[in-house]
Amino acid sequence: MVAGRTSDVVVAMHMSDGLLDAPTVAVFWAVAVVGLAICAARARRELDERTAPMAGLVTAFVFAVQMINFPILPGASGHLLGGALVAVLVGPWVGALCVAVVLVVQALLFADGGLTTLGASIVNMALISTFVGYGVIVALRGLTRRSRGGLVAAAFLAGLVGTVAAALGFVVEYAIGGAAPVDLGTVLGLMVGLHALIGIGEGLITAATVGAVAAIRPDLVYALRGSAPVLELRTTGSTS
Repeated sequence: MVAGRTSDVVVAMHMSDGLLDAPTVAVFWAVAVVGLAICAARARRELDERTAPMAGLVTAFVFAVQMINFPILPGASGHLLGGALVAVLVGPWVGALCVAVVLVVQALLFADGGLTTLGASIVNMALISTFVGYGVIVALRGLTRRSRGGLVAAAFLAGLVGTVAAALGFVVEYAIGGAAPVDLGTVLGLMVGLHALIGIGEGLITAATVGAVAAIRPDLVYALRGSAPVLELRTTGSTS
Protein backbone atom coordinates (compact mmCIF):
# COMPACT_ATOMS: atom_id res chain seq x y z
CA MET A 1 0.00 0.00 0.00
CA VAL A 2 1.16 3.55 -0.66
CA ALA A 3 -0.31 6.74 0.68
CA GLY A 4 0.02 9.91 -1.36
CA ARG A 5 -2.16 12.30 -3.39
CA THR A 6 -2.07 13.20 -7.05
CA SER A 7 -4.83 15.54 -8.23
CA ASP A 8 -8.07 14.21 -6.73
CA VAL A 9 -7.14 10.53 -6.52
CA VAL A 10 -5.55 8.92 -3.52
CA VAL A 11 -3.07 6.44 -4.91
CA ALA A 12 -3.50 3.75 -2.28
CA MET A 13 -4.10 0.02 -2.31
CA HIS A 14 -6.92 0.62 0.21
CA MET A 15 -9.30 2.20 -2.32
CA SER A 16 -11.50 5.06 -1.19
CA ASP A 17 -15.22 5.21 -1.94
CA GLY A 18 -15.95 6.86 -5.28
CA LEU A 19 -12.67 5.83 -6.90
CA LEU A 20 -14.47 3.23 -9.06
CA ASP A 21 -17.86 3.44 -10.74
CA ALA A 22 -20.78 1.33 -9.52
CA PRO A 23 -20.65 -1.44 -12.16
CA THR A 24 -16.93 -2.01 -11.56
CA VAL A 25 -17.48 -2.05 -7.80
CA ALA A 26 -20.18 -4.71 -8.24
CA VAL A 27 -18.02 -6.86 -10.54
CA PHE A 28 -15.06 -6.92 -8.18
CA TRP A 29 -17.24 -7.54 -5.15
CA ALA A 30 -18.48 -10.62 -6.99
CA VAL A 31 -14.90 -11.67 -7.83
CA ALA A 32 -13.88 -11.20 -4.18
CA VAL A 33 -16.83 -13.21 -2.83
CA VAL A 34 -16.30 -16.09 -5.27
CA GLY A 35 -12.55 -16.08 -4.70
CA LEU A 36 -12.88 -16.15 -0.93
CA ALA A 37 -15.54 -18.86 -1.10
CA ILE A 38 -13.14 -21.06 -3.08
CA CYS A 39 -10.35 -20.29 -0.61
CA ALA A 40 -12.61 -21.20 2.33
CA ALA A 41 -13.54 -24.52 0.75
CA ARG A 42 -9.90 -25.39 0.11
CA ALA A 43 -8.75 -24.08 3.50
CA ARG A 44 -11.05 -26.53 5.30
CA ARG A 45 -8.90 -29.38 4.05
CA GLU A 46 -5.70 -27.81 5.37
CA LEU A 47 -6.68 -26.43 8.78
CA ASP A 48 -5.92 -28.73 11.67
CA GLU A 49 -4.79 -28.45 15.30
CA ARG A 50 -1.39 -27.20 14.16
CA THR A 51 -2.24 -24.91 11.26
CA ALA A 52 -5.35 -23.22 12.73
CA PRO A 53 -3.43 -21.49 15.59
CA MET A 54 -0.70 -20.56 13.10
CA ALA A 55 -3.31 -18.91 10.86
CA GLY A 56 -4.55 -16.88 13.81
CA LEU A 57 -1.05 -15.76 14.72
CA VAL A 58 -0.26 -14.82 11.13
CA THR A 59 -3.47 -12.79 10.85
CA ALA A 60 -2.69 -10.90 14.05
CA PHE A 61 0.89 -10.28 12.90
CA VAL A 62 -0.16 -8.92 9.50
CA PHE A 63 -2.77 -6.69 11.15
CA ALA A 64 -0.20 -5.28 13.57
CA VAL A 65 2.53 -4.74 10.97
CA GLN A 66 0.12 -3.12 8.50
CA MET A 67 -0.43 -0.39 11.07
CA ILE A 68 3.23 0.62 10.73
CA ASN A 69 4.10 2.84 7.75
CA PHE A 70 7.60 3.28 6.41
CA PRO A 71 8.68 6.23 4.20
CA ILE A 72 9.58 5.50 0.59
CA LEU A 73 9.70 9.00 -0.95
CA PRO A 74 9.00 12.53 0.33
CA GLY A 75 5.24 12.70 0.90
CA ALA A 76 4.67 8.99 0.33
CA SER A 77 4.78 6.03 2.69
CA GLY A 78 3.96 2.35 2.49
CA HIS A 79 3.19 -0.63 4.66
CA LEU A 80 3.23 -4.40 4.47
CA LEU A 81 0.54 -6.06 2.33
CA GLY A 82 1.32 -9.50 3.77
CA GLY A 83 0.18 -11.64 0.84
CA ALA A 84 3.47 -13.37 0.16
CA LEU A 85 4.20 -13.72 3.87
CA VAL A 86 0.96 -15.56 4.64
CA ALA A 87 1.31 -17.68 1.49
CA VAL A 88 4.73 -18.94 2.60
CA LEU A 89 3.69 -19.59 6.19
CA VAL A 90 0.14 -20.97 5.91
CA GLY A 91 -0.43 -21.47 2.18
CA PRO A 92 -2.37 -19.40 -0.37
CA TRP A 93 -5.87 -20.64 0.48
CA VAL A 94 -5.69 -19.98 4.21
CA GLY A 95 -3.43 -16.98 3.65
CA ALA A 96 -5.90 -15.18 1.40
CA LEU A 97 -8.55 -15.54 4.09
CA CYS A 98 -6.15 -14.17 6.72
CA VAL A 99 -5.45 -11.02 4.68
CA ALA A 100 -9.15 -10.60 3.85
CA VAL A 101 -10.02 -10.65 7.56
CA VAL A 102 -7.43 -7.94 8.19
CA LEU A 103 -8.83 -5.77 5.38
CA VAL A 104 -12.42 -6.11 6.59
CA VAL A 105 -11.48 -5.16 10.16
CA GLN A 106 -9.45 -2.19 8.95
CA ALA A 107 -12.28 -0.93 6.75
CA LEU A 108 -14.99 -1.36 9.40
CA LEU A 109 -13.13 -0.18 12.50
CA PHE A 110 -10.46 2.18 11.17
CA ALA A 111 -12.03 3.49 7.93
CA ASP A 112 -8.92 2.33 6.09
CA GLY A 113 -10.35 2.25 2.57
CA GLY A 114 -13.96 2.50 1.50
CA LEU A 115 -16.67 -0.08 2.06
CA THR A 116 -17.99 0.04 -1.50
CA THR A 117 -14.50 -0.62 -2.90
CA LEU A 118 -13.58 -3.20 -0.27
CA GLY A 119 -14.20 -6.00 -2.77
CA ALA A 120 -11.63 -4.55 -5.16
CA SER A 121 -9.14 -4.09 -2.32
CA ILE A 122 -9.63 -7.73 -1.29
CA VAL A 123 -9.02 -8.85 -4.88
CA ASN A 124 -5.76 -6.91 -5.00
CA MET A 125 -4.28 -7.49 -1.56
CA ALA A 126 -5.82 -10.77 -0.41
CA LEU A 127 -6.08 -12.67 -3.69
CA ILE A 128 -3.61 -11.28 -6.24
CA SER A 129 -0.80 -10.52 -3.80
CA THR A 130 -1.13 -13.87 -2.02
CA PHE A 131 -1.44 -16.13 -5.04
CA VAL A 132 1.18 -14.36 -7.13
CA GLY A 133 3.55 -14.45 -4.16
CA TYR A 134 2.90 -18.16 -3.75
CA GLY A 135 3.43 -18.66 -7.47
CA VAL A 136 6.92 -17.23 -7.08
CA ILE A 137 7.61 -19.66 -4.23
CA VAL A 138 6.40 -22.60 -6.33
CA ALA A 139 8.53 -21.48 -9.28
CA LEU A 140 11.57 -21.32 -6.98
CA ARG A 141 10.76 -24.52 -5.11
CA GLY A 142 14.18 -25.98 -5.86
CA LEU A 143 15.77 -22.96 -4.20
CA THR A 144 13.43 -22.86 -1.21
CA ARG A 145 14.03 -26.51 -0.32
CA ARG A 146 17.78 -26.39 -0.75
CA SER A 147 18.58 -24.28 2.31
CA ARG A 148 17.15 -21.68 4.67
CA GLY A 149 19.04 -19.03 2.71
CA GLY A 150 17.28 -20.14 -0.44
CA LEU A 151 13.91 -19.93 1.30
CA VAL A 152 14.69 -16.41 2.53
CA ALA A 153 15.75 -15.28 -0.96
CA ALA A 154 12.60 -16.73 -2.52
CA ALA A 155 10.46 -15.08 0.17
CA PHE A 156 12.02 -11.71 -0.66
CA LEU A 157 11.23 -12.10 -4.36
CA ALA A 158 7.70 -13.30 -3.56
CA GLY A 159 7.07 -10.19 -1.47
CA LEU A 160 8.42 -7.89 -4.18
CA VAL A 161 6.60 -9.50 -7.11
CA GLY A 162 3.34 -9.96 -5.18
CA THR A 163 3.27 -6.29 -4.25
CA VAL A 164 3.80 -5.09 -7.83
CA ALA A 165 1.16 -7.56 -9.06
CA ALA A 166 -1.35 -6.17 -6.56
CA ALA A 167 -0.58 -2.64 -7.79
CA LEU A 168 -1.22 -3.78 -11.37
CA GLY A 169 -4.55 -5.20 -10.21
CA PHE A 170 -5.43 -1.73 -8.94
CA VAL A 171 -4.49 -0.24 -12.33
CA VAL A 172 -6.66 -2.77 -14.20
CA GLU A 173 -9.63 -1.96 -11.98
CA TYR A 174 -9.08 1.75 -12.52
CA ALA A 175 -8.79 1.21 -16.28
CA ILE A 176 -12.13 -0.63 -16.28
CA GLY A 177 -14.10 1.83 -14.19
CA GLY A 178 -12.01 4.61 -12.71
CA ALA A 179 -14.18 7.51 -11.57
CA ALA A 180 -11.47 10.00 -10.60
CA PRO A 181 -10.18 12.79 -12.89
CA VAL A 182 -6.68 11.34 -13.27
CA ASP A 183 -5.49 9.73 -16.49
CA LEU A 184 -4.61 6.04 -16.58
CA GLY A 185 -0.97 6.66 -17.52
CA THR A 186 -0.41 8.70 -14.37
CA VAL A 187 -2.05 6.07 -12.19
CA LEU A 188 0.00 3.31 -13.85
CA GLY A 189 3.28 5.14 -13.39
CA LEU A 190 2.61 6.04 -9.76
CA MET A 191 1.24 2.67 -8.70
CA VAL A 192 3.90 0.52 -10.33
CA GLY A 193 6.80 2.84 -9.59
CA LEU A 194 5.96 3.43 -5.94
CA HIS A 195 4.94 -0.15 -5.26
CA ALA A 196 8.17 -1.42 -6.76
CA LEU A 197 9.87 0.52 -3.96
CA ILE A 198 7.36 -0.69 -1.40
CA GLY A 199 7.92 -4.21 -2.71
CA ILE A 200 11.53 -4.03 -1.58
CA GLY A 201 10.37 -3.27 1.96
CA GLU A 202 7.70 -5.96 1.67
CA GLY A 203 10.32 -8.44 0.51
CA LEU A 204 12.68 -7.61 3.36
CA ILE A 205 9.94 -7.96 6.01
CA THR A 206 8.71 -11.19 4.43
CA ALA A 207 12.21 -12.64 4.19
CA ALA A 208 13.11 -11.70 7.77
CA THR A 209 9.89 -13.13 9.21
CA VAL A 210 10.01 -16.35 7.20
CA GLY A 211 13.68 -16.81 8.02
CA ALA A 212 13.02 -16.40 11.73
CA VAL A 213 10.17 -18.94 11.73
CA ALA A 214 12.16 -21.40 9.60
CA ALA A 215 15.10 -21.19 11.97
CA ILE A 216 12.98 -22.19 14.97
CA ARG A 217 10.04 -24.21 13.62
CA PRO A 218 10.53 -25.11 9.95
CA ASP A 219 7.71 -27.65 10.27
CA LEU A 220 5.29 -24.72 10.55
CA VAL A 221 6.35 -23.23 7.20
CA TYR A 222 3.81 -24.26 4.55
CA ALA A 223 6.30 -23.82 1.71
CA LEU A 224 8.55 -26.48 3.25
CA ARG A 225 5.88 -29.16 3.67
CA GLY A 226 6.99 -32.56 2.50
CA SER A 227 10.59 -31.52 1.91
CA ALA A 228 13.74 -33.09 3.33
CA PRO A 229 15.23 -29.67 4.20
CA VAL A 230 12.63 -29.36 6.98
CA LEU A 231 14.45 -32.06 8.89
CA GLU A 232 17.83 -30.62 8.01
CA LEU A 233 16.85 -27.13 9.12
CA ARG A 234 15.43 -28.44 12.36
CA THR A 235 18.62 -30.27 13.26
CA THR A 236 21.06 -27.58 12.18
CA GLY A 237 23.43 -26.82 15.02
CA SER A 238 22.54 -29.93 17.00
CA THR A 239 25.10 -32.53 18.00
CA SER A 240 24.68 -36.28 18.04
